[in-house]
Amino acid sequence: MDTTRQNKIARLLQKELSDIFLLQTKATHGILVSVSAVRISPDLSVARVYLSVFPPAQADEIIANINANIKSVRYELGRRVRYQLRIIPELKVFRDDSLDYVEHIDALLKGTSGPSDKED
Repeated sequence: MDTTRQNKIARLLQKELSDIFLLQTKATHGILVSVSAVRISPDLSVARVYLSVFPPAQADEIIANINANIKSVRYELGRRVRYQLRIIPELKVFRDDSLDYVEHIDALLKGTSGPSDKED
């Protein structure tokens, strides 16, 4: 269970990281990176960042690129939140595949016909 402080810091990091990724992907047309969730550890030292990438075909490549340049992302984040946080958390970036999962479930449901298709 997250504390109020964890939730506030997670929202702050989500907003600032969204702005950072928006500015970084502005140069590449057709790619959209959004921060879907941020989970922060109880000691506020590690933040798990979940990214949703469009188009999904390039998601793994973009996540790998972000992980390769995570020090510059953390530095930019530190510049933005230096007056709100004493210690900038270590960032762990992951792909948020919840939308892919929803699409998969939707395709499964549309592909099968259940008893609700019959009328009385």
